[in-house]
Amino acid sequence: MIGEMDVGRVAGYFRGKSILITGSTGFLGKVLVEKILRVQPDVKKLFLLIRANDVESAKLRIQSEVIGMELFRVLKVKHGVAFDSFIEEKVCPLVGDIMYENFGLDIIKLRELSKDIDIIVNGAATTNFYERYDVAFNVNVLGVKHVCAFANKCTKLKMLLHVSTAYVAGEQKGLIPEKPFSMCETLKVGTYLDIESEENLIKGTTIELKANCYTEKAEKKTMKELGLKRARYFGWPNTYVFTKAMGEMMLGHLRGDFPVVIIRPSIITSTLKDPLPGWMEGIRTIDTVIIGYAKQTLSFFLVDLNLIMDVIPGDMVVNAMMVAMAAHLEEQAQVIYHVTSSVRIPAPYAILAESAHRYFFDNPACTGRNAERVWLKKMRFFGTLGRLRLYMAIKYKLPLEMLHLVNIALCGVFSRCYNELSRKYKFVMQLIELYAPYTLFKGCFDDANLEKLRMAMNKDQNNSGVYYFDFDPKSIDWDDYFYRIHIPGLLRHMRH
Repeated sequence: MIGEMDVGRVAGYFRGKSILITGSTGFLGKVLVEKILRVQPDVKKLFLLIRANDVESAKLRIQSEVIGMELFRVLKVKHGVAFDSFIEEKVCPLVGDIMYENFGLDIIKLRELSKDIDIIVNGAATTNFYERYDVAFNVNVLGVKHVCAFANKCTKLKMLLHVSTAYVAGEQKGLIPEKPFSMCETLKVGTYLDIESEENLIKGTTIELKANCYTEKAEKKTMKELGLKRARYFGWPNTYVFTKAMGEMMLGHLRGDFPVVIIRPSIITSTLKDPLPGWMEGIRTIDTVIIGYAKQTLSFFLVDLNLIMDVIPGDMVVNAMMVAMAAHLEEQAQVIYHVTSSVRIPAPYAILAESAHRYFFDNPACTGRNAERVWLKKMRFFGTLGRLRLYMAIKYKLPLEMLHLVNIALCGVFSRCYNELSRKYKFVMQLIELYAPYTLFKGCFDDANLEKLRMAMNKDQNNSGVYYFDFDPKSIDWDDYFYRIHIPGLLRHMRH
């Protein structure tokens, strides 16, 4: 049962706490680190697990990839000349990696850390749809196993929060509930998932590749194809969501006697307002369309404009994470939250298409040299995979086959040209297949648990400036958000 919450209680929850954060160099991790430091300067310590050769290298990574970002501008202004000493006092780099048992820490450091940690936030992940199976498995599955093992060693742990993705649901249709996975569960009837067998398959494949002296490029290709093959066999569309689902299973199986919260965001976009509007890192599915349209390098895209696009700003995800941690302080249970928008305030892809077209029409200086107006051609959208395949076959595949015949007739004169164009064609078709489960997604994510959390927040106290924890997408005007915040933010990000 969630008691009544207010912003003071949420901020106060982090006072005096030592928090281990994995994935702090990622987009969401940075937003979380900044928010905690800003709303609760009396947090005891943030331990950031960083891949590095030594402590000094880890400090440099934190400075260049986290603290040095524009995102921390408000915090820097707040602390002024004392900012560096504040960061030195509150942020502690840990040289390690969740891929390794005990994160690769030595026994003494591990023992010290296990006595100090109050909260663990596991945000480390590889999010590449077409990642090598071994890499994705090591981070998204074994990484969770190692986090759980460490959590069970922590003598005063109060909370473990794990960041997953709403798309562990695969390509399900209709209303998708906030329910956990059972061990060995799959999305395809008649299949049985054994995580240990998957690990052994990866090990066996690795040994075989080494024994047969595969090149690095061939090994990478084989491992990528293996991940995709295994994911689709069990009903998931790609390696990323497949391994994230296995990570959730691992967490449910190995969790100890402490509260566990799983956050499942949909497509995370730029910050809505906190601490800066439009701040972002990385390119999301929807951003590919915007950038391609702006540069006029993408003349078509696979998307049904009538389908719902489930996106959520990064600061709202972090706000939900922080409120969920405070709310489940004393509950010895596992709770799942869909941090999504498709139920609360659904936005069809048509809104994004119209907002982008209007933005670039109103801001020609963004597209032309010397600020001259450039008339952008409207992008063509295909609402089904079949229609796009037919279009690709007629426009590209047929000419390619004609070039192939000419090349044979002329004894290979155009071999290089044909091979290059053929490679590009296969690459584009592969991208289309990978994006299809998202741009043609026909499900929506039930957020009943998150709604209870929202209702528990004391609405009367939500106007207190820096202590504001808004995670209600109903407050968003999507057209205004894309036009005034997200697209300008994306363009700023592309210029840096």
